[in-house]
Amino acid sequence: GKKLGYAFNNRNFHNVSLGQGQEVVAEQVLDLAAKEGHWVILQNIHLVAKWLSSLEKKLEQHSEGSHQNFRVFISAEPAPSPDSHIIPQGILQNSIKITNEAPTGMHANLHKALDNFNQDTLEMCTRENEFKSILFALCYFHAVVAERRKFGPQGWNHSYPFNTGDLTISVNVLYNYLEASSKVPYDDLRYLFGEIMYGGHITDDWDRRLCKTYLEEFIKPEMLEGEFFLAPGFPLPGNMDYNGYHQYIDDALPPESPYLYGLHPNAEIGFLTQSSERLFRVLLEMQPRDSSVGEGGMVTREETMKALLEEMLEKLTDEFNIAELMVKVEERTPYVVVALQECERMNVLTSEIKRSLQELDLGLKGELTMTSDMENLQNALFLDMVPESWMKRAYPSTASLGGWFADLLTRIKELEAWTGDFSLPSSVWLAGFFNPQSFLTAIMQSTARKNEWPLDKMTLQCDVTKKNREDCASPPREGAYVHGFFMEGARWDTETGLITDARLKELAQAMPVIFIRAIPADKQDTRSMYPCPVYKTRQRGPTYVWTFNLKTRENPSKWVLAGVAMLLQI
Repeated sequence: GKKLGYAFNNRNFHNVSLGQGQEVVAEQVLDLAAKEGHWVILQNIHLVAKWLSSLEKKLEQHSEGSHQNFRVFISAEPAPSPDSHIIPQGILQNSIKITNEAPTGMHANLHKALDNFNQDTLEMCTRENEFKSILFALCYFHAVVAERRKFGPQGWNHSYPFNTGDLTISVNVLYNYLEASSKVPYDDLRYLFGEIMYGGHITDDWDRRLCKTYLEEFIKPEMLEGEFFLAPGFPLPGNMDYNGYHQYIDDALPPESPYLYGLHPNAEIGFLTQSSERLFRVLLEMQPRDSSVGEGGMVTREETMKALLEEMLEKLTDEFNIAELMVKVEERTPYVVVALQECERMNVLTSEIKRSLQELDLGLKGELTMTSDMENLQNALFLDMVPESWMKRAYPSTASLGGWFADLLTRIKELEAWTGDFSLPSSVWLAGFFNPQSFLTAIMQSTARKNEWPLDKMTLQCDVTKKNREDCASPPREGAYVHGFFMEGARWDTETGLITDARLKELAQAMPVIFIRAIPADKQDTRSMYPCPVYKTRQRGPTYVWTFNLKTRENPSKWVLAGVAMLLQI
């Protein structure tokens, strides 16, 4: 359910539903309550879908004969899909509908953050200089974390409902701590802001690291010791009055760009490209699906489907014979176990693809009655999308059907080559696994058995080589060579062996072969290293695989703010 609040004003009953991201609407109602007086606000009463029909009937009953000032206020968040539309049509048709869009861009967001305070706020603390500096830094932090969402997974792995309440409570905490302490307790303040006020929303460890890094960069002793930059070209302002801060934002804040968030300009290119792709995808889905012959004798939709079906069925190879493969195995090493597991998963996927395609083929020929599943499959093939029944049995992917199927065939070839004699490939295509973690774990298991080390006290060391896949003639004595990585947010400089800034318009750079081996955890060198997360796709979040330490000459915080990660698919 969504949060539901009721507001009572004398004899008037007001209803306020608080959904994620609807705090602005709620605050406006609370302001109205404060002005009129005699209101009681009840929040956190859960709203269930079944009750909405009762609400509709109650509204009809009270539409006549009720107090002339009777009003009902309802706010709701946008539904993620048409299936989630639960507000009855009657309520919608009889309502005056208002949207309250959040500000866009750093300029508007920073002004909006500062609007939560006034001159009295700036003057309330006895340690005026420290209070004003940290308050402005907090406003900038709030604007950054709120607007960074537009960059998608490179901004945040998940979208969080940061709201003005987080900011105003943080400023109250700041006031209390400054009044009670002789020194500015930077560590305590960062912890409270990053782990409780804002961190209370955050569910992902990498997002928590990002939030913590922002606060470490924005709120530290150096901010009071001289010129201190919140972003390139935007120094922290000195001691000003309230209107002076607003004017400073207008005069000094650089034009909108990813640099204001610590991101590379490529992040904006990627964000705009994905937005365009979504738009064209929706336009494609809205196209008529008439199966009649078009002008000029164009092929019908059914004929297109039949040709595609035949091509896909012809290219799919037979399933792996697990029993025969087991006979080949001399020793069930960790690597062999991984190979067999991958073959089993591939069999589940390819058997479903064949079954569904053959069923659809019979349906198109009229030998079977078309079912909803067959129609869904047909629509997905027509729109060049991976069918849902296939995705359930497959691996995360953002590719269209054509690219996805070509990738599937490559994965099958890699497995066939590996299971030919079960000898470890000279370089392993890590992206070709359903479960890449299983292979990385197998590296540790093999080393642990060989050296009789405890598995729970081992870790993986990642050394980026200067080799391409073709340069690897044989596997290493210990560990494995792996390839198929791409770096997003930065690039790898092969000459220096360090992370460096990405080239403009090069959104994801292919990485050289990486040598991965297992070592005791206490021998791991973490100096001048950036702990780089590895994900299966650009969706990041739930597709997390592992963390590899990569060498860097610059402060690792730069790459944290830039959202640098390695991807197995682009």
